[in-house]
Amino acid sequence: MWWRSIAVWAVSTVTMLVLAGILPDFQLQSDNGDSATRIALTAALGAGAFGILSALVWPLLVRALLLVPALVLGLVVFFLNGGLLIFALALVPDGRGEANPETAVVVAAVMSAVASATGGALAVRDDDAYRRRLYRLADRRRRRGSAGAGPSTPGTVFLQLDGVGHDVLRDAVDLGLMPTVGAWLGAGTHRLTPWRTDWSSQTGASQLGILHGSNYDVPAFRWYEKDTREIQVSNRPTSAAELQRRAIEHTGDGGLLTLDGASRGNLFSGGAEQVALVLSVAARRGKENRSRAGYFAYFSDPANAVRTALSFVAEVGREIGQSTRARLTRQRPRVGRGGLYPFIRAFATVVERDVVVAAVIGDMLAGRSAVYADLVAYDEVAHHSGPVSRDAEKVLARLDRSLALIAKVAEHAPRPYRIVVLSDHGQSPGETFRARYGLGLQDLVRAGCGLPVPRRARRTHSGAEARAAVRAALRRPVEEGDEKHRPASRRSEPIVLASGNLGLVSFPDVPHRMSKEEIDARHPALLPTLANHPGIGFLLVRSEAHGAVVLGARGAEIPLADLDERPGPLADFGAHAADAVRRTDSFPHTADIMVNSWYDPAEGEVLAFEEQIGSHGGLGGAQGHPFLLAPEVFSPPVAKGAELVGAQQVHHVLRRWLREGSGPQVPLDESRHEPAPDASFTAATVTPQDNSA
Repeated sequence: MWWRSIAVWAVSTVTMLVLAGILPDFQLQSDNGDSATRIALTAALGAGAFGILSALVWPLLVRALLLVPALVLGLVVFFLNGGLLIFALALVPDGRGEANPETAVVVAAVMSAVASATGGALAVRDDDAYRRRLYRLADRRRRRGSAGAGPSTPGTVFLQLDGVGHDVLRDAVDLGLMPTVGAWLGAGTHRLTPWRTDWSSQTGASQLGILHGSNYDVPAFRWYEKDTREIQVSNRPTSAAELQRRAIEHTGDGGLLTLDGASRGNLFSGGAEQVALVLSVAARRGKENRSRAGYFAYFSDPANAVRTALSFVAEVGREIGQSTRARLTRQRPRVGRGGLYPFIRAFATVVERDVVVAAVIGDMLAGRSAVYADLVAYDEVAHHSGPVSRDAEKVLARLDRSLALIAKVAEHAPRPYRIVVLSDHGQSPGETFRARYGLGLQDLVRAGCGLPVPRRARRTHSGAEARAAVRAALRRPVEEGDEKHRPASRRSEPIVLASGNLGLVSFPDVPHRMSKEEIDARHPALLPTLANHPGIGFLLVRSEAHGAVVLGARGAEIPLADLDERPGPLADFGAHAADAVRRTDSFPHTADIMVNSWYDPAEGEVLAFEEQIGSHGGLGGAQGHPFLLAPEVFSPPVAKGAELVGAQQVHHVLRRWLREGSGPQVPLDESRHEPAPDASFTAATVTPQDNSA
């Protein structure tokens, strides 16, 4: 209302007067001095000019800021805001307003923060005014779109809490960290269902399957493709675009959000026309790239810009303080959290969250039929602080407040909305492979191949055992400085990639997937070295004699067809581990050697091949058990007693729910592509063209 604008203007005027009295390089009077009334009038004019310029000029500046890298955006906001203040002071008559550039940045930041806090406090305390504002926003968006009232059929909002496992969510509700989710479950309005990921328990595979109905031939977060001689990385824009193209080609369908959908903060678009912060679109050039459009919608409000920028700085300080405390208290396990990580964390937990939530709210007020958004804050923090740490718990509490805000806005949207919350995977705790054994997976593979490894790795117990295995396999001594057994060509050196506790070993000079016999002939000690290492759970390789086999310690070698009767090394990984391994074995780009780390079923711990104390990507523990939280008005995800298995099946459940709400329907030949709700993976159904898993 008009009185709120006047209140914000008055507070800004007072703030400017206080700052003028504190800061020596900021003045609101002439050189000869002025009366208190004149100084107050100058402050009022300056505050008013600054407010008007912020409302008129700021949106144009933000549109130009779309070319600025996201991590730099928070800092640029301060300097541009200071520039606006200098220009506003120049408009004050008789040159009474003056500030040097450094002081202007500080004054503008404080004024914007105070104005934002004042406006927010007034809106929170006045529920009727808050509701009227939401209705005005909805009416304005409807006028921009189609005339008339919004659709009577319900829309659906899918909110992905990246990396939050089923048990983590349950524990957070029990501890009171997520009261919004707790209220939904307590009132019986929502149903919580666990589901099980594929072997590759990570966002690239899960979200591709959820949004596009196929994660076929995605063996890990990163992998080497021999036919293209490229390394695919799920969170690389070019790779995300290629994976999305392959999924669409595989299913013959654009995705879950093809009709009147919006994709916000995701790796993939899901076929949505409205996209913001979507990685698969970021690789495009020209007008078709709307990936950063969400920044403009949010930062066009200068109060939003400054509030998020200040929160960004506060989060950087919070991370530095938390990591320092962990270091001083000698917390274990622990990984390095220096360098750019505090800024990366702040972007994920503040900037990305604020922009995505604002975009979802805009989609709801615009009446879109289906919205899918990814909130990555928890996943980022849990990787470095641990999935059940105090740091991660605080992030869960802030995510719950975002859910509450979205649920509140749904009450004022032009159509009813059903809110579905889900996760793409969980996280398993545990120290890193390198921290426990003193060398990384790549060092162990190189040692097993008889290749040089760093001196520090050679001196570890694992490195010494690996070198002893090489000597025994070659039946000759290998001296410390002797490299005569090193392969003649660097082309034969393996490419070793890590995806959480899943490792992939590929030999780039061999165009096909190498067999166990070929690997043994080239590097006789490699497979025994890996299989017998205490930090390795099992290996997957292809045998000329028995087809694909799982290798374990003490010479265990079990064909995939026999795993149900003899799980061997897979026994600790659960009853469904064999199905997951069989499916990955069917992929064209499965690595020559697939390595899954050790897993402790009693503690739920794994050993990450990356520098993460909360990891996901392979088999073992909570990482493979995400959740699906949906309104009870939807049909059950699976038949009673059945298990929801794989991201592709989650896709079919979400499509069914969209149909139940008379929302967008993905045109697809269901007799070919959609399994029954309780369908499960079987080895007999797997072919390179199969999409029924």
